[in-house]
Amino acid sequence: MTNLEELIQEINRFEAIISDWDESQRCVAVGLKRAIEALHKAALTNLIKSLKQESMPALRHAVADELVYAVLLYHELVKPPKPPLAQRIETALEEVRPGLKSHNGDVELVAIKSPDTVEVRLIGTCSSCPASTLTLSQGVEQAIKNHCPEITKVVAVNNSPTVNNANSSLISPFSSKITCTWMKVATLDEVPEFSVVAVQLAGTSLILHRQGVTVKCYRNACTHLGSPLEKGKVENGIITCPAHGFQYKLETGKCLTVPDVSLQSYLVKVKEDKVFVKLQK
Repeated sequence: MTNLEELIQEINRFEAIISDWDESQRCVAVGLKRAIEALHKAALTNLIKSLKQESMPALRHAVADELVYAVLLYHELVKPPKPPLAQRIETALEEVRPGLKSHNGDVELVAIKSPDTVEVRLIGTCSSCPASTLTLSQGVEQAIKNHCPEITKVVAVNNSPTVNNANSSLISPFSSKITCTWMKVATLDEVPEFSVVAVQLAGTSLILHRQGVTVKCYRNACTHLGSPLEKGKVENGIITCPAHGFQYKLETGKCLTVPDVSLQSYLVKVKEDKVFVKLQK
């Protein structure tokens, strides 16, 4: 039996049998497997060192064999093939899309310009947001560079606003589609004056902050990439986003990092030490 697929199927067959054994029996089998693998890896490591010194062409020829390559890859003695650059860029963009989409925005790949430049387009609300420069550098650019070290420059091109002017407020990407009556979310004692507390209401995460008997409520999402704010540091009535450092005044929700950006606020009323919040349309 020399076919790689058949050999793997045989290994899988024995692993399935072992999986039905009791724990003590499995431990013995797993220990034996690890000991054999350690022996093989040590022998293969010495073999590779000898071949490197005596004949690199012979080593390359050996690694070209799929069985040899599979075993060396299993023992981490060769590096797995790197996916194409375009595929790695798309993987990076997928990582940041949830944050962008929380703002009704998105990003798309425009072009790859050898040797080290990628062009992207911020779309939706991200294209016209005052924080778009930071979105590009701290979000999109960093993700691409993490997956593609060969890329040193990420450029945003052709950013054309696609936001309805009637709803162009930077708060609007966070507006809820849910309509509900006033609902109790906490008591005054449960809302801190020197920090924030997170609450859930109709599937929406909110943060509450108290100033005396006045309670402020905001959506639990930074206006930058939608990161939660509940664990942010609060000093002198200012909360700092733990993800990228954006700062907001808890009294007004106004962003101190980027002008004209505010947290999404919600109506609050206090009755008999109970805090009620109403989600907006």
